[in-house]
Amino acid sequence: QVQLVESGGGMVQPGGSLRLSCAASGNIFSIYSMAWYRQAPGKQRELVARISAGDVTNYADSVNGRFTISRDNAKNTMSLQMNSLKPEDTAVYYCNAIGGTGWDQESDYWGQGTQVTVSS
Repeated sequence: QVQLVESGGGMVQPGGSLRLSCAASGNIFSIYSMAWYRQAPGKQRELVARISAGDVTNYADSVNGRFTISRDNAKNTMSLQMNSLKPEDTAVYYCNAIGGTGWDQESDYWGQGTQVTVSS
């Protein structure tokens, strides 16, 4: 079992920056991939960025070049640095982790979400 807790959300003006953090606890040794998702009102949850156990990253086209995902395995944390924020970035941001739970099984874990609002 893995627990994920996001922090760092808030309200910023367009062009501003925020840094989101996700703290993992529990059976963190099983985690091999982590990601940030977001969900805006009336829209489906979408992948923002993900990072593998080998620190290979990928990003949604809408955030590529503005957001940076990273992880600190020693601290069991993951971060999302968000720069040049736009109103369309407004959403609830969720921390996600995938971990092995058996010989041929894996589990998908989610945090409770943190609100990011970009507005003048």
